[in-house]
Amino acid sequence: MQAQLGRPARGVIGIAARCACGNPTVVATAPRLDDGTPFPTFFYLTHPAATAAMSTLEAEHVMPELAALLDEDEEVRAAYQRAHEAFLEARAAYGDVPEIDGISAGGMPTRVKCLHALAGHALAAGPGVNPIGDAALERSSWSPVRCVCAEPGAARPEGRIG
Repeated sequence: MQAQLGRPARGVIGIAARCACGNPTVVATAPRLDDGTPFPTFFYLTHPAATAAMSTLEAEHVMPELAALLDEDEEVRAAYQRAHEAFLEARAAYGDVPEIDGISAGGMPTRVKCLHALAGHALAAGPGVNPIGDAALERSSWSPVRCVCAEPGAARPEGRIG
């Protein structure tokens, strides 16, 4: 993960999703870091290609398009609310942090703020849980089922062969 992030990972409590080759894609992060800082982004996207793909979507202004789904589609809005609740429930299993009580990530449940966080949640929870995260992944150039870790320029965690 340090190779993927370019810095030491903080507060990692587990791998929430992996690349097809087994490298971490999403980590679960403690809701309170070792230094005491509250950390609401429980599912943190670490895979360089996935991160780049979400950055590209944000730069291409896909977020307003995805946010419009919340305004226009009652089913998407309800599913996004459920995704927010599922996120909070998953994080709550690792501690209660009053400063972030009721706060999930990525703008849930009413906005689309960070595709990285929403894609991370979608990858960790699986398809059908976070409709906006799923939509971002569908629109991206990256796929969780096709490994690009060994491509030139891709960050490789230490010890990874190939």
